[in-house]
Amino acid sequence: MNELESLYFQSVSFTGMAPGARLIVLGAVHGNETCGTQAIRRVIGEIESGQLALHAGSVTFVPITNPLAYMRQQRMGDRNLNRNLVPTDEPVEFEDRIANWLCPLLAQHDALLDLHSFHTAGQPFVMLGPEDNAGTLEPFARSAEETALALRLGVHRFVDGWLDTYAAGVARRLAAGVSAREADVHYGVGTTEFMRAQGGIALTLECGQHDDPAAPDVAYRAIHNTLAHLQLVSAPAPVAVSDTEALRLYAVIDRVHADDQFARAWSSFDPVHAGEVIGVRQNGAPVTADRDGYIVFPNPRALPGQEWFYLARPSDRV
Repeated sequence: MNELESLYFQSVSFTGMAPGARLIVLGAVHGNETCGTQAIRRVIGEIESGQLALHAGSVTFVPITNPLAYMRQQRMGDRNLNRNLVPTDEPVEFEDRIANWLCPLLAQHDALLDLHSFHTAGQPFVMLGPEDNAGTLEPFARSAEETALALRLGVHRFVDGWLDTYAAGVARRLAAGVSAREADVHYGVGTTEFMRAQGGIALTLECGQHDDPAAPDVAYRAIHNTLAHLQLVSAPAPVAVSDTEALRLYAVIDRVHADDQFARAWSSFDPVHAGEVIGVRQNGAPVTADRDGYIVFPNPRALPGQEWFYLARPSDRV
């Protein structure tokens, strides 16, 4: 038996007796991000044991969204599942097969909570979708509902601007003559973008560094708060957090060569100052901050041609 023959897709669903919202919770979209898997299995156990009762609506849990990457204990199987997420009639990579199973499942739900973690040290945060708009990139009309849920996940930092920033990066790649799939704005579409395109609300919760022992508890609390906020369980409505910090992504910088190196060990949300050297290219050219702001998602193991880090500025959205 080869390794693919041992894999399968699993979702676990519970339905209450009264009508209500349809929630889906994902873990291990990236195989080395296991805090969501641990939290999901804990909540499933509570429901199955009767400790937690679902009285309305439904919830579907996917403990391991990418079983190949999870089995290999790495971010991807053949490619990044959280990019170019769309069904295809001709699956080639393993993530194409996941998409053919996952996308119809997402479309059956009203709300998505996608549980992730990140490479370097840092505090948990929520990735918000766009504000309401009728544009062509990511039209949306439910930002108030999405933000209300985000404020009740239990974390205090909020980041938006993902697809706008990714699209700007695509434009730069195209101008540079890059023809790889990363030079297509649709490659920036992941679980949350797909969910919003189906009319739902969707949040990515980054629960902390991959190996942070507190990250599974952050994910667990967020699941419980989401169930309560959507009134799927008989629990007090969670209170919106105060003392919030909001940031907006505005630039993505790619790693061009495997020998591109950071100037130091960066963590997400480390402040950077205009002119500060963030990294050095293989040819010795410095990569500097264009303004005061913050570095987000620094990935010292990024592959050439993929995102190396993002830059963010303060926002007054939340």
